[in-house]
Amino acid sequence: METPFDTEPKSNIVYVKTIDVSDLPQDVQEQAEGLEHLYAVHDAQGTQLALVADRKMAFVLARQNDLAPQAVH
Repeated sequence: METPFDTEPKSNIVYVKTIDVSDLPQDVQEQAEGLEHLYAVHDAQGTQLALVADRKMAFVLARQNDLAPQAVH
């Protein structure tokens, strides 16, 4: 009997990275309201999950979603 199962390892680690507002699309820059940096939360595959104004908020957001945030230097 074969039982299919997902062989892809599951990880709840996400990465918090500083993003320069000047590197973002113009419409996002306009919403940044004068900030120079935003904080992006990415999964292990590099997909951006969130973009927030505050580093602490990025970590709280990740933890509230049962994720384990790690800083990217």
